[in-house]
This record gives sequence, C-alpha cells and structure tokens, in this order.
Amino acid sequence: MQRLRMQRVTTAGLAVIGLALFSAACGSSGGSSGGSGSSSSSTLNGSGSTFQLTFLQSAIQSFKSVESGITVNYGGGGSGKGRADLAAGTVNYAGSDSPIPSEEKAGFKGKTVLYFPDVVGPITVSYNLPGVKSLKLDGPVIANIFQGKITKWNDKAIKSLNPGVSLPSTAITIAHRSDSSGTTANFSNFLVQSAPSDWKLGTDSTISWPATSRGGDGNGGVAQIVKSTAGAIGYVDFADATASGLTFASVKNKDGDYVAPSLAGATAAASTAAVAPDLTFSAIWAPGATAYPITAQSFILVYQKQSSASTAKDLKAWIGYLLGDGQKLTTSVNFAPLPANIDSQAKAQLSKIGS
Repeated sequence: MQRLRMQRVTTAGLAVIGLALFSAACGSSGGSSGGSGSSSSSTLNGSGSTFQLTFLQSAIQSFKSVESGITVNYGGGGSGKGRADLAAGTVNYAGSDSPIPSEEKAGFKGKTVLYFPDVVGPITVSYNLPGVKSLKLDGPVIANIFQGKITKWNDKAIKSLNPGVSLPSTAITIAHRSDSSGTTANFSNFLVQSAPSDWKLGTDSTISWPATSRGGDGNGGVAQIVKSTAGAIGYVDFADATASGLTFASVKNKDGDYVAPSLAGATAAASTAAVAPDLTFSAIWAPGATAYPITAQSFILVYQKQSSASTAKDLKAWIGYLLGDGQKLTTSVNFAPLPANIDSQAKAQLSKIGS
C-alpha cells in the first residue's frame, strides 16, 4: 500500500509520463501486433478518469504477471480528456466516471461504445480546519458552500448541524476540479438530488464555480489545495483523500442518516443501483441507512468494433482481468469492488468486443 501511495502523482506529472509512454508506443496505439498469450509484444493505451487512477496503476502492475506480452498504459487527465481521446482514436480505451454527455456524442461518429464498470468508491467532502476532526454536512449546506453563499466556517447553517463543535470564523476556500471531470459530474449530481431547491449550478463534467474558488488538475490537484489551505473544502475521491491524509465530513444520506465515507458505505449504495441495458448506472443518492450518498462509479469505455482482431483480443484480456482478479485489488487501494450482479453482466459483455 505504501508503494502504491508513492506512485501517486499530480495530473500534470501524469501528462509528462503519459506522453513519454504514448510516444514509445504510438506505433501500436491503433492496433496491437500479437495478442493475449502471444510471444510478440503489443500495447494498449488509455487515458481519462483520475478517480480510478490508483486502481488502474495497481492493476497494470499486476496484469504484467498474467500477460507479459501486453503493455498497458494509462495517462489520467480527467474523464473528459479520456472520452475526447477515445473519440479521436488516440487511445484504445478511456476511463470515465459518467456516460458520454449528449454534447459529446457527435464526436464518436455513430460508433458503438461499450461501457464496462470497474470500481465504485466514495467522493469525500474534505476540509482543512485545524482542531475540527468531526463535521456533519447535508446537501443544502454543501450546495450553499460550493456556490459561494456560505462563506465562513462559523455560519449558522453549519453550526446548526454541528452542535457542540467549536467552529472558527475562518473564510471558506472552495477547491474544485479545473479539468473536465466525472468526479465533478457525480458530485454535482449529488447536489442536484440532495438539494434541488438550493443548488443552482446544475450538473456536468464542468461547472461555472464562483470566481473566488480555486481549481486543481485531477483529484490529486484538489486534494493538494485542501491540504495546503487552511479553511479549504473540496470534493476528492476517497483514495486520494486517504493517501493525502485529509479530514472529511460525514454527509446526510437519503434516509436521513449521517454517514462517513467508507468502502462499506460505497458497497451499500452501489448494491441498490439500477443498471441500464448498456451497463451504465449511478450510485449517487442511493437509499439505505448505511449507504454513503456521494458514491461514484467508474467505467472503462471501448469501441465495440476494433481495428484488428489482435487489438480486440488484447482488450478482452485487459478488461477481463479488471473484472476478474483485478477486483481483488480494489480494497487495497481504497475502492470497493463491483457488486456481483454488475460484475457478472460486465463479464458477459466482453464477447461483444470484436473486429
């Protein structure tokens, strides 16, 4: 676990690493030579969601022992970048925490994209208030903090949820994603559902945040702002928040219970999710007394029709690993495994990848 944490880098750093990897492998980006079990080498390139980044880093290392002839790269950059790269044909697969938005669909030129869920996990509401280790927040208060209506930590709305907690008059600094992000889409979806009368900024991969807020690249970038800024608050995936040593709030769920982010709470939320025929689903604002209300899901996106049989074979091997033995890695990097019913549906869909 410690070694994995040392591997965590900022999105800016990933961009440099990803560029180097991509340059080395660009000759095989569009189609692999050889395939699963072949003696010749082949390469799969991916980019996108930083939410699932730590899981994919771990899985890539473990996959090498299973398929030594397949090199797998993943460059991060945010869900929006992953979808854009897949649409442009510069990667073989993309990581995204939400389905393709309607305004992006034209870029895929009518090609069928398959969604393979791979992990679920909490999005924390992390904060930096020295001396305040326990905090309760609900949807309306979080909404009004993130749209700049609540500007001090000792605001009466926060105090009313936290009787007996000594809250300072420190100014609130909002930390948010500056890139097109599935974490932003899921967090804002929570606010739409939990605070429909209060939240006015809608839900999307990008949001028009208050001018006084600060943006960070990737979940790691937001975590760094929160960690280094007294009075800051930001939405950060559980893996990044834990690795950065952040403090996070308990959030009021749909059943009216305050629940701290945890893998068990994420599992409880995902287990009730309604799964669409294309295997997309949302665990946000799920019912259940123990369900954590800002539980996000993440997907691997690939084209159903690949440029070659060898690339299709390699993708089946890689994604099959994520859905199989790869699920055993999830908890070690602070993600929850897929519910069994969703995992089995995803495995069954592997047969649709072809050339």
